[in-house]
Amino acid sequence: MRIDKYLWCIRYYKTRTLATTACKKGHVRVNKDIVKPSREIYPQDNIELRKDQVNYQIIVNDIPENRVSSKLVDIYRTDKTAKEQFETQELLKLSRDYYRKKGTGRPSKKDRRDIDNFNDETFIPET
Repeated sequence: MRIDKYLWCIRYYKTRTLATTACKKGHVRVNKDIVKPSREIYPQDNIELRKDQVNYQIIVNDIPENRVSSKLVDIYRTDKTAKEQFETQELLKLSRDYYRKKGTGRPSKKDRRDIDNFNDETFIPET
């Protein structure tokens, strides 16, 4: 089975086009080699892919016939991704929403002054 189709079948990408694009950009490796979307995969291949700033590591257990439900994904792959990868993803999510709620619009003049004052207080010039 093609690597792009496999990643789509085991639900790492929502569409095959997204999986193909990731392969073309070099975000997918099979056995430490950057691969094209048409690369055939076999059981016991090691797949490394980078998605949303997380480096996933997958071992292929079996090849599915077609796209499988999310409950059956573990039959076809073993996930060896380190827990630290997911913790850094959570920290990135928290850093984006540091004090403003989504949809509140642009910062006001007061917000801008507060940001500038915060940056000035935390900046310590070297002497």
